[in-house]
Amino acid sequence: MKLTLITVALAVSSAAAFAPSSVERTSSALNMDRRSAFGQIATASAVLAGVPAIASADGAASAQSEQRARFKYGSRIIALQKAVDSGDFGAIADEKAAFILFNSGAYSTNKAKRKAAVAGTNAIFAAIRSGDKGAVKSAFGNYVADNKIKDFVDVSPDDGQGYCNDFDYRVKTKSAAIYVR
Repeated sequence: MKLTLITVALAVSSAAAFAPSSVERTSSALNMDRRSAFGQIATASAVLAGVPAIASADGAASAQSEQRARFKYGSRIIALQKAVDSGDFGAIADEKAAFILFNSGAYSTNKAKRKAAVAGTNAIFAAIRSGDKGAVKSAFGNYVADNKIKDFVDVSPDDGQGYCNDFDYRVKTKSAAIYVR
């Protein structure tokens, strides 16, 4: 929508720039009076003011980025299972950023699921603040189940290839294996 409006504005301003002026004066070298010159400057300024809006594309809302967030932060969350079982609240609190990033990244296109995931995160940290080990274990189990967070399998080069280049999000994880001759 914005791109269409900008394209139309560019077309109109270029047409206005090259249109013959209604008042011709021979005294200026451009055959343009002050009013039309300032009109064209104002049109060009308005178009240029809209140009930064073109660069505000939201590349974070895609299936690939949601999968990446689910893998990166979901694996950090599932690794907290031992800390939850032992009641190590400090280890869970240290990974609060993983919960926040998982919620915003894995559900960047679904606000209802994001809201439910945030509520689950809040339940976990409310239980930590209350110091109730059973409530933390229950809230964590519900969070993992509701968000379908699973541990990723170990991949060895004998079983298959887990990634293909150094820019893959599985690099340096247990799911990373690459076939090398």
